[in-house]
Amino acid sequence: MIKIRSSIFMAAAGLAVAASGDAAKADTISDFYKNKQVSMIIASGVGGGYDTYSRTFARHLERKIPGNPNIVAKNMPGAGGLRATNFVYSKAERDGSLFASTYNTMTLEPLFGNKGAKFDVFKLNWLGSLGKLQAVCVSWHTSPIKTLAQAKGKTLTVSATGATGNSAKMPLLFNWAVDTKFKVILGYSTTGSHLALERGEVDGICGLGYSTLKAARPDWIVNKQLNYLAQIGLYPHPALPDVPMVLNDVKDAKTKKVMELILTQQEPGRPFIAPPGVPKDRVQALRTAFMAAAKDPAFLADAERAKLEVTPMSGEEIDAILRRAYDYPRDVVEAAAKLVGPPAKGTVTNCNQFTKEAKWCRKAKKKKAQKKS
Repeated sequence: MIKIRSSIFMAAAGLAVAASGDAAKADTISDFYKNKQVSMIIASGVGGGYDTYSRTFARHLERKIPGNPNIVAKNMPGAGGLRATNFVYSKAERDGSLFASTYNTMTLEPLFGNKGAKFDVFKLNWLGSLGKLQAVCVSWHTSPIKTLAQAKGKTLTVSATGATGNSAKMPLLFNWAVDTKFKVILGYSTTGSHLALERGEVDGICGLGYSTLKAARPDWIVNKQLNYLAQIGLYPHPALPDVPMVLNDVKDAKTKKVMELILTQQEPGRPFIAPPGVPKDRVQALRTAFMAAAKDPAFLADAERAKLEVTPMSGEEIDAILRRAYDYPRDVVEAAAKLVGPPAKGTVTNCNQFTKEAKWCRKAKKKKAQKKS
């Protein structure tokens, strides 16, 4: 009887110690952030989609971080998110007082051989993502081209802004994967690209983000002024149940794998990162706060008013997506990089400090170690 009571007492004491340890840790984090000014770097310019999402979210994230710090937004546009992401990786404070909202394409830039990507995605701390980026391929409602099948075999013009944007890359991806003949007309502003479709200057837009469409041109949706040829993503969008997935039109197994790898980066569509080396307890506190704020009714109400789609993803989920992406076979990565990667000489399959987590790099390292032994 004495032994049983002693065991119960020991267990209770252990729980009490653990609880007090958790409380002390929480107090330490709260003390660090109390009256602290936290910097939020935004990888886009003022007024864009990423900027709107980030600033709307920051007001609610402040309330969820222990100690309720003051978050100050600072825009750092440049090189499609590379400038801000490189800064966070190599130059930013590593104490948890800075994080960034960056572009989803940053997840795969090192894998695709972009030499401007001076960061290791597995050393960055991914806090979470506010939404996925499901894209659509559309024509105007008066167009005789109303399905993807009708788009095949004909040269169709589509408007785009720059050569590196989705509306320029996705049509070429369609041409390669499903035998369309889209001709990309570059040089439009975002508004100009939309007007070109309305005026009949082009046949369509392919690679237009549905969340962007919902926020920028809700009248097109409400008034049913678009023919949806296909939706571009790994999974169907809930608002587009009758719009076919382009992946379902891809018959060749390797081609489908290449498409899947490219579209992987749309899942964490609006990611937030913290620098490498931030203390683990602060990273966890920021991750917990991120998900709490992303699901907070007050934030969701603000997002609804601003017509922002919110489909939160945790930092742990992003980590898992990255691991799967970097485990794709080398030939699949090479093919994907040729389609959407940067125009660089040589191959992307030479291992370096930023791609060493790729599966083929890990195999090469293991093989080299075996030879030495």
